[in-house]
Amino acid sequence: MASRKRSGSGSKRQLKEKIVQIYESFFKGEDLARLNPNFWDELFLLKPKHFMTEHMCCTTSAQQLCTLYRLLLIIQNYSCFLFSNFTNVIFFQTLCALISAIYKTSGQCGFDVIDILMGFDTAEQRMRLLLCHCNTILNGDGAPNLKSLCLKLLLLMVTGNDNVSQNTLLEFVMLFSIFETLIQLLSDSRSRQDHGHDVVLLLTLLVNYRKHEAANPYIVKLSILDDELALNGYGQVISWSLSDFCRAFIQDQKEPQSGSWFSSLSNIVGNINCPLFLLRANNGVLVALYEAVHLNRNFVSTLAQTQTEPPTPSDSETTSEPSNLLGTFFQYWYVYVVKILTFANPHSFISIVMQDTKCEASFNTVKLCFLVLTCVAEDHYANSVMHDVNLVFKIQLHRLPMRHRTIIPDKPSQTLANTLLDLLVEFVMSHMMKKLPLELYLLCIGVMHRILCYQKRCRVRLTYQWKELWTSLISLLKFIIANEGHLAKKMNIFHLAHQVVNIFNLFITYGDTFLYSPANYDELYYELIRMHQVFDNVYSMAFRYSAIEGEFKETALKLTNSLVNVRAIINHFSPKIDSWLAGQALSTPSEDQILEVVRKNYDSLTLKLQDSLDQYERYTENPRHSAFFTAMVRSVVNDTKLNIDFASLDLQSILQEFSTIT
Repeated sequence: MASRKRSGSGSKRQLKEKIVQIYESFFKGEDLARLNPNFWDELFLLKPKHFMTEHMCCTTSAQQLCTLYRLLLIIQNYSCFLFSNFTNVIFFQTLCALISAIYKTSGQCGFDVIDILMGFDTAEQRMRLLLCHCNTILNGDGAPNLKSLCLKLLLLMVTGNDNVSQNTLLEFVMLFSIFETLIQLLSDSRSRQDHGHDVVLLLTLLVNYRKHEAANPYIVKLSILDDELALNGYGQVISWSLSDFCRAFIQDQKEPQSGSWFSSLSNIVGNINCPLFLLRANNGVLVALYEAVHLNRNFVSTLAQTQTEPPTPSDSETTSEPSNLLGTFFQYWYVYVVKILTFANPHSFISIVMQDTKCEASFNTVKLCFLVLTCVAEDHYANSVMHDVNLVFKIQLHRLPMRHRTIIPDKPSQTLANTLLDLLVEFVMSHMMKKLPLELYLLCIGVMHRILCYQKRCRVRLTYQWKELWTSLISLLKFIIANEGHLAKKMNIFHLAHQVVNIFNLFITYGDTFLYSPANYDELYYELIRMHQVFDNVYSMAFRYSAIEGEFKETALKLTNSLVNVRAIINHFSPKIDSWLAGQALSTPSEDQILEVVRKNYDSLTLKLQDSLDQYERYTENPRHSAFFTAMVRSVVNDTKLNIDFASLDLQSILQEFSTIT
């Protein structure tokens, strides 16, 4: 009885699924098709087990993996007969599982992986055949899930190596272009909604393959693309992704929930895995936006195209949401840079980026946004769109609460140029910290300078509250002076101060050509005189460093020379105002009274003509930003691999498969 009890209560061995048994036979090197002529038909009727495939690859030696070579060749050969059959989906699932598992096992995509997947001697032929089949499927009228799997397979191949330029498999992908097929998917409204994000992501990664090392056909074709439908589709996909992010944030602000990740962001800064992934989730589409703006002049015309195909009905719920790509990008930029990066401690203006050096990924995202803005600000047509008074939008921008300023109500509908200047001013005001993000400030001031140069060149008189911009720049100079001892040891603050002073010089020298009224010009002089102590201190600081040998001597000397007109204005009007005050016996004159003195003494003011104030160095990616984009694309590759994994695996099935293994 004891024996029967043990027998009856003992654990039963769990039966393995047929597909698992087949996998085990494959990894033992057995040829199952030799005894069963219908083996491949039966195999592709069985749903593949992604987790099991990866597990087996990870527990198999490199020598044993080479036995998979013959299996993969047979699968590829047999697949030629499957493309008109419903088992296509099973085939792609199997191939994706195998490729994903081999990549993860081998670490990176080198020549060994190519040899295992296709055989190095026949890789070109087999890759051409595979891409031809992918083209056929993506161009056909097949089911959307089949096309999704096809795109997933291509993304798996492209993301085989963290550094896309070192992915040797892509050398064979470049031999057979699928650019036209991907563009066609973007041109069609239905396929764009189903597959647009994957298509744009795939194009972006292919464009970045050996970008500055060799001829890349995807770069050439994207740069000359003039298909309006395709370009608009490309822009719509980007706009949808950024809109979703903004909508989630705005909804969170309206209905704060204790479990929302935005609300609890300040409490989970230390755990970077979850929030950082969410914060950088749009890096792929941001790089895609950058590539399109940077490479294709025709794409700029899509920036102002009105969205007519919202991807979800919920789009209409946010009434203040912008209706074109440029406006959407501005709102995303504002939400990410100003609201999120200062979310943890808005009163001290310390951003998450600067609190924790592990958050370099967030810093890079902000820099990427500034580079996009730089490209936009250099384009004449983009500027004409942004300054078009007939093209106005109401973009929801909630300013951060600060001790030294009152909250300004939301502004009415305005031009995109007004909104961009508001964003730049807000960045200047909200990121003054001991760990000053110098590079971001230089990019910010650079965008501001380009916008003003366009206004001066085209004599565009923008209706804008210029005092806000001047106040922000003076506040930045004041901050630099207050923290000189700390900052000057770590960075070239004189270069930043020089750029800021040149903005003022541009207003002083050419303000009459783009300020919308003489009153603005008077107000500029009033601010310079009122805040003269700040400029005097900047001059003293620059003079001290220019008089001694040191790393920043040359830049400090440039800063000293750039202050000549500002100091001339201060030295000219201050005695006039003091004399008038003495005659009036007033200690606290009104602004209007001071302005009247300024207006009466313009004629006797002598200023020095400064050259090249309206000139700037045109943006070039290589070599200054090459390393940056290599890092950004690496981040996109890693995030894409995460998305592929989570999108293709069902949690319940993973648990079941894991229990089978254990």
